[in-house]
Amino acid sequence: MERFRADGFDEFVAARWSTLLHVARLLTGGDRQRAEDLVQEALVKLWFAWPKVAEQAPDAYVRQILVRMAARSARRRWWGERPMGELPDRPGPGDFSSAVAERSRLEAALALLPPRQRAAVVLRYCEDLPESQVAQALGCPVGTARSHASRGVARLRQILSDSVRPVR
Repeated sequence: MERFRADGFDEFVAARWSTLLHVARLLTGGDRQRAEDLVQEALVKLWFAWPKVAEQAPDAYVRQILVRMAARSARRRWWGERPMGELPDRPGPGDFSSAVAERSRLEAALALLPPRQRAAVVLRYCEDLPESQVAQALGCPVGTARSHASRGVARLRQILSDSVRPVR
C-alpha cells in the first residue's frame, strides 16, 4: 500500500515545490517560514489523499488546501514576534536589488489585504488561473471570486500608490 501511495508523489513534490512555496508565500503575505509550514502541511494532507487525486487534479487539490489553510491561519491572533525595520541601504537605479525591493514591497502590500482577497489576487494574477478555478479554490460563486479579485487589485493599487517614494 505504501509503495502504491508513493507512486508519482515524490515526482509531483519535486516538480511543484518551488511553485507551491511561491504561492504560499504570497498567500501568507511574504512570510517565508509560515509559507514553508503551509506547504508542508498541505503536502501531508495531499499524501493521504494521493491515491484518490493522483490521476485527477493534484495541482488544484493542493492549491485549494493551501488557500483554506492560509485563510484559517490568518485568523490566528498571534504569530509571535515579527521584527520590523527598514534596511539602511537603498537600492540604486538599475541594480538587481531594486527588483527584489519591488517584490518585497508587493508582498508587504499583499499582506495588508484580507485573506480571501489576497487568495483571489494570488490565484488569479500570480497563478494565472481562470475565474472558475479561483472560485472553486475559494469555495464561492464565480461572481464572488471576481469581486474579491477586483477589490483586492483596487486595494493593492491604493496601497502601492500611497507608499511610492522617490528613489535618490
